[in-house]
Amino acid sequence: MKARYQYRFYPTDQQEERLSQLFGCVRVVWNDALAFCNQSVSVAGDATRTTKLPGYSKLSAMLTQSKKTEERIWLSDVSSVPLQQSLRHLDVAYKNFFNSRNGKRKGSKVGSPRFKKKTNSQSAEFTKAAFSIKDEQVYLAKIGEIKPIWSRILSSEPSSVIVIKDCANRYFLSFVVEVEPNLTQAKHISVGIDLGIKTFAVMSNGEKAESPDYSKLDRQVRKLQKKLGRQQSNSKRRNKTRTRIAKLHNQITDIRKDFLHKLSTRIVNDNQVIVLEDLNVSGMVKNRRLSRVISLLGWREFRNLCETKSNKFGREFCTVNRWEPTSQICSDCGFRWGKVDLSIRSILCLSCGIEHDRDGNASKNIEKVGMGNRHDSKWTTREGKTILVAQPDEASRIIAPSGR
Repeated sequence: MKARYQYRFYPTDQQEERLSQLFGCVRVVWNDALAFCNQSVSVAGDATRTTKLPGYSKLSAMLTQSKKTEERIWLSDVSSVPLQQSLRHLDVAYKNFFNSRNGKRKGSKVGSPRFKKKTNSQSAEFTKAAFSIKDEQVYLAKIGEIKPIWSRILSSEPSSVIVIKDCANRYFLSFVVEVEPNLTQAKHISVGIDLGIKTFAVMSNGEKAESPDYSKLDRQVRKLQKKLGRQQSNSKRRNKTRTRIAKLHNQITDIRKDFLHKLSTRIVNDNQVIVLEDLNVSGMVKNRRLSRVISLLGWREFRNLCETKSNKFGREFCTVNRWEPTSQICSDCGFRWGKVDLSIRSILCLSCGIEHDRDGNASKNIEKVGMGNRHDSKWTTREGKTILVAQPDEASRIIAPSGR
């Protein structure tokens, strides 16, 4: 399986100037090709009409011709590999867009490709022909040797590398490598996880994971966003405020990623089967009161991390249908008490008399449904149970005809 390793680096002034030129050329090539494709494609609502979408080969030939003109002759000053990769990415983006519209691509609908802006995150991809690694330094064609901060060793030889500059002017190298699955023995058989707002994750084994507090950083972001809306467009002060907002967003993202990675790694290492509830996050975000909090928590990102790491470590990952009444059933006796308001966090079962924590009870039910023990709650509490295999002395009862 493939994995991505990302490292930060600090370019020199000369390298920063060359990278800025490279990002600008990649952005211009993408926008020129997209403008040409828009002449062949017209989208009106859900109806899509195409004449003849130019493929990668035609776009590549147009790029070669444009380098010979006076308007685009400066495209030859940078490596041609990132420019060609930009056209490949555009071709894939259009294929995904049309496959999504035609129903050939699973998942949510994919929008049409958009023009790239200078103020957004910038990136350029180098394949094997345009980069090399030697003596802990990465050589990029027409950029020079870059020394990233090697926080961990690459598991194998990378097939490609992407140079990234985010909105806060930070630089990263992202390598794509092959990773072998690490098959180890887990401590526990299974675990059910109920995700929440106040407590991020409540597990069926009784553990709880509290989410980091983003409120202070979020208040600073909202304050600066109001200030940004009052400033003049394309002014130096507006760009300075925009950079400050980007740095705060990156700080929130880094805190969230660190928390989610550590939590998901611990859960996957300790359990053979991980069961989560299939939450409708996109629908829950439409709630005006909870949308900002849900977006900061990163429920979907946590699910993706658990699923990816389960494949890496040889674990089984499964989800429970969002319509399962996991919060409406007693996890001990199976008694169903129905819907309960979100403000009620503790429930006393009228059948068995046990008081349950709302989230803890839901996590136990999620584990049972995920492991296929949906109807076993009342079954296991019976004193007399039906024997699946008949005993020798019961042969006459089974074989002999009834006395009717």
